[in-house]
Amino acid sequence: MKQIFLVEDDKEIARNLARLLHSEGFTVIHAATQREAISLIAGQPCDLALVDISLPDGNGFTICTEIKQTWKIPVIFLTASGDESSVVTGLNMGAEDYVVKPFRPRELIARIRAALRKSEPSLSVFEIGGLQVDTASGVVKKDGREVYLSALEYRLLLVFVNNPRNIITRDQLLNELWDAAGEFVTDNTLTVYIKRLREKIEDHPARPQIILTVRGTGYRLGGGHVSE
Repeated sequence: MKQIFLVEDDKEIARNLARLLHSEGFTVIHAATQREAISLIAGQPCDLALVDISLPDGNGFTICTEIKQTWKIPVIFLTASGDESSVVTGLNMGAEDYVVKPFRPRELIARIRAALRKSEPSLSVFEIGGLQVDTASGVVKKDGREVYLSALEYRLLLVFVNNPRNIITRDQLLNELWDAAGEFVTDNTLTVYIKRLREKIEDHPARPQIILTVRGTGYRLGGGHVSE
């Protein structure tokens, strides 16, 4: 289970964020001030940090520097103003992303998952049912022939490749695809993309062996192996 380090001085925002993150399967460590945050950084590292830029006793930039030096984890800044200079400063300091308040819950979760995904060691080559996915080059082949996928189809396939042993719910897929599409992806749209992807990678799309349906829950990968 991934752990999020939340640095936010507004009690109501922090409470709502913690509730949202818990509902998405994350654990949360919260700090309300710069001083408290820096003291916590000396402890067990988290997987990602959400850091408010404006704090009562300082700013999030100092915390970002400490996190990058000590934990070396992704940092996403939270800012109420959307001030361009603050955003540029944060990104230049090594932050992976920023979110302007008020933000949409699904968008925030998508950005968190995207940052976590980028920070994890990627698989080299994943193979299943004659399908070969080279995540380093982004090339997908079926029985030795290259398969051309749209950006969203490729992102959808990567979700399964990166979670080879997990059942993935439709809500989880929608959260992942939000970041790739840059716009709202509906439940009906997801069904269409699953169908299109199966038509390109399955031997028999009507009887899929790679992307399996788990009725009433979501989908899972049929099986495969990774080559380094």
